Amino acid sequence: MSILTREGSVLDRAGSSGISISTPELLEKIRNDLHEPQKLFFDNSSVEILGLSAGYGAGKTRALCAVCVKLAALNVGFTGAVMEPTGPLIRDIWQNDFEQFLEYYEIPYTHRASPLPEYILHLPEGDTKILCRSFENWSRIIGLNLAFVLADEIDTVSPSVCDRAFPKILGRLRAGNVRQFCAASTPEGFRWMWNTFGSEAAQERTDRMLIKMRTQDNPHLPEDFIERMQANYDPSMLQAYLNGEFTNLTTGQVYDRFVREDNIVDTIPDISNEPLRIGVDFNIGNMSAIIGVKLGEKLLVIDEIASAHDTDALAQEIQRRYPNRRVYVYPDATGGNRSTNATKTDIQILETYGYSNLSAKSNPPVRDRVSAVQGLLCNGKGQVRLHIYASCKRLIECLELQSYTEKGEPDKEAGYDHMNDALGYLIWREFNPLFARSGKRTGVRLY
Repeated sequence: MSILTREGSVLDRAGSSGISISTPELLEKIRNDLHEPQKLFFDNSSVEILGLSAGYGAGKTRALCAVCVKLAALNVGFTGAVMEPTGPLIRDIWQNDFEQFLEYYEIPYTHRASPLPEYILHLPEGDTKILCRSFENWSRIIGLNLAFVLADEIDTVSPSVCDRAFPKILGRLRAGNVRQFCAASTPEGFRWMWNTFGSEAAQERTDRMLIKMRTQDNPHLPEDFIERMQANYDPSMLQAYLNGEFTNLTTGQVYDRFVREDNIVDTIPDISNEPLRIGVDFNIGNMSAIIGVKLGEKLLVIDEIASAHDTDALAQEIQRRYPNRRVYVYPDATGGNRSTNATKTDIQILETYGYSNLSAKSNPPVRDRVSAVQGLLCNGKGQVRLHIYASCKRLIECLELQSYTEKGEPDKEAGYDHMNDALGYLIWREFNPLFARSGKRTGVRLY
């Protein structure tokens, strides 16, 4: 049960009687529950800029929660801030994980959700306020005097945003006893984390330190977690997503794991009893779809539809080619909010034809979708689980020719993105290792 304050804030029941142990005892208890790389991150209060480069599931968020409480205790009476890439991530990730952390250690707190989310930790020595902000609206932090700032998954933030925001954030560290900027992220190629900690120039600086943390450092992961990762990512991605290493993920060919000799087949087995699984990318005048079947842990793409005029035309073409077949569609999630013909939403149109919609509530980050496709083309174990029938010439062309832009994003100007996006929506939804049931069962956050 919670107590509603006059300001509309919520004071958790854990705080009604205060902390039962001293602050040093509390911090020691928190530290003892961390694994070794987390302890290194937790212990360092001497450098101004502290980084944690970590694989998926390594325990980044728990480390940030621990450091947040430590810095709050070292800066009683002052204000700190936590920053996520987007506003929804504050609510869906940070708030959920942080509140669970506070309640586990019986740390009393007050939470205010609006106008902008913030926490007040009620420690024996006094209160510390913690603001929650997003890099989407990083300018809202200007004008504040802060003791500490924590940044989660900063490598997923646009480099141009980081370049503008980072100096301004450092300029806010002008209060408190221990002033520190702490960032934790899985590295996404040579982006902010590399520029700040990994480059030759950064390594010569004395005001910063980087700690690396591997997925396997976390002893609380499900037994099959790493095996799932190895089965769904290619070797270069595993260096980043398992080991927290900097590796090139954003140059050259986007789907560089595609090899004609391995991924193209000239014959199709009997699949007449298999349901069709169709990835769809919505575009006015350029509707794209790939048609496949799932065979165990493999995907066989048997057909494609390129440049259909609108969603109705696409659905009719599917019906013409494959009458009386069970069809699952994996469309662009934004199709639930808009239409290519202004009568129904695109997803509603597909459902009208009797197709079962398996779209996610929202589209995955581009990097996750690309990673999922790469993992099926050839994973870290050398297994090829994506085969494409030779007649799918447009999809094959797009896989071979889509490249990265100078900004490190898959190019969308040359027209090679639509078929690849359609393929990606299907694979991410059906084969994505981040949907691992074991992760849900244990409460492990995979990002």
